[in-house]
Amino acid sequence: MYEKLSKRALKNMYMAAGFATVVYLIIALVVELAIFIPNNLTIGTVILVIVTILMVINCIVSPVFRFHRYRYKIDDECIDIVEGYIFVERNIVPIERLHKLQIQRGPFDKICKVAKIVVTTAGGDVVIRFLDEEKAENIAENLKSRINKIAVCQREADIQKNGDVLDHETQGINVKKLDDK
Repeated sequence: MYEKLSKRALKNMYMAAGFATVVYLIIALVVELAIFIPNNLTIGTVILVIVTILMVINCIVSPVFRFHRYRYKIDDECIDIVEGYIFVERNIVPIERLHKLQIQRGPFDKICKVAKIVVTTAGGDVVIRFLDEEKAENIAENLKSRINKIAVCQREADIQKNGDVLDHETQGINVKKLDDK
C-alpha cells in the first residue's frame, strides 16, 4: 500500500515554491529593467505582470498537486515512487539493486523537520522526498538491514558455488609468494 506524506511535507513544498517564485520574479524584474525600460516600458510592464500572475498561481497550486500526487511504497521486493505536478513520473527500484543509502536535509527540510533518502543503484539515484525525519531514519535503517541480508546471502551462495574456495586477494594472501615456495 502506498504511503502518503505528512502535512510537514506540504509546508516544505510551499516554502520552496515561494522561494523559487521570489527568485524568478527578481530575475524578471532585472530583465525588465535591463532590456525594456530603455526601449519600451509598456511591453516590459505587461510581460512582468503576466509572469508575476503566473508565478503566484503556480506557487499556490503546484504544492497542492505535488502533495496529493506524491506516493511511495517500500515492500520486500522494491521501492516504488510516484511523483509529479504536470508530468507524473514513476520510479521502481528492486531492493537487491541498492548500493548506497544517504539521508539529506536542505535548509527548508530542516525548518519543516523533513528529510529525503537518496537511494543509489548501478543505474542511478532515486530519491524518496519529504519524509518526516524519524520516518526517514527508520526507513534507512530498514533498507540497510535488507541490503546487508542480501549481501550475506549472495556471499554464502558464492561460497557454496565455488566449493569453499577462498578468494586470496580478499584474505590478504599474495598468491605469487605461495607459488614461489
